[in-house]
Amino acid sequence: MADQTSASIEIAASPAELMAVIADFEHYPEWVDSMRSAEVLSAANGKPKTVRMVLDHPLVKDDYVLTYDWKRDSVSWRLIEGTLLKAMDGSYALAAKNGRTTVTYTLAVDVNLPMIGMFKRKAEKTIIDGALKGLKRRVER
Repeated sequence: MADQTSASIEIAASPAELMAVIADFEHYPEWVDSMRSAEVLSAANGKPKTVRMVLDHPLVKDDYVLTYDWKRDSVSWRLIEGTLLKAMDGSYALAAKNGRTTVTYTLAVDVNLPMIGMFKRKAEKTIIDGALKGLKRRVER
C-alpha cells in the first residue's frame, strides 16, 4: 500500500494542546466529519492504544479498530480490524514554530472491494481535509 495522501494545516496552538485533542477520541464525532462514534478499547502509558470507530463517509462506511503508536510530536495508526477496510495507515506529525503548529496528516486506505485508485485518493483527501479543518476549528474555538 505505497500510495498515500497527505495535507498540512497551520493551527494557533502548541503541539501539546493539539495532541490532547487528537487523543480525546470520545469527542471525535463533534469535530471529525463523518465520524459517528469512537470508543477507546485499551490504553498504554496513559494514551489510547486501540480504538473502535464507526465511519459514515459517502465513499467509505465501516466499523473498524485502529491501533495507535504515540510519540512526543506525532501519532501513527494502523488498521487491526475492519469490514470494508482492509488497510488504513495514517499519522499526524506536528511541527511547532512561533507559537503555531503545522499539522501534517498522512493517510493510506485500502478496501475489500474493487475501487479505482482515484476514488481511494479522493476518499483519503476528503477524510484528511475534513479532519484537519475540524481539528483547527476545535482547537482554535
